[in-house]
Amino acid sequence: MADHRDTAVEAAVRGELRLLDPEVCRVPDLVGALLHPEFTEFGVSGRRWDRASIVAALTDPAGPMARPATARMHGVRVAPDVVHLTYDSESDGRWAHRSSLWRRTGDGWRLYFHQGTPFDPARE
Repeated sequence: MADHRDTAVEAAVRGELRLLDPEVCRVPDLVGALLHPEFTEFGVSGRRWDRASIVAALTDPAGPMARPATARMHGVRVAPDVVHLTYDSESDGRWAHRSSLWRRTGDGWRLYFHQGTPFDPARE
């Protein structure tokens, strides 16, 4: 039987889960190692984030201490060096659909783009 696992998707999922880990998010070098130099995010708030601003926000000691709950994480390789992940997250009763693009670089898989869109699970 053939092995249908995609190591690129697995690497992106591992990276995404590390970025959701509060212990990782307290260390700027760990966060920075997971983000592509050209990283951009459109946050649930509607704010546009660049690499420097998201590193500062994620590593802020006053930031959230709990790991958000995630559900239905799915990944697909859309090009040899690009993986698209989608999943839902919940934090403090707020739900978001999430979409991430991971790109393979000389330093490994790095998050290139992320978007969070709020939603009400009662309306899904």
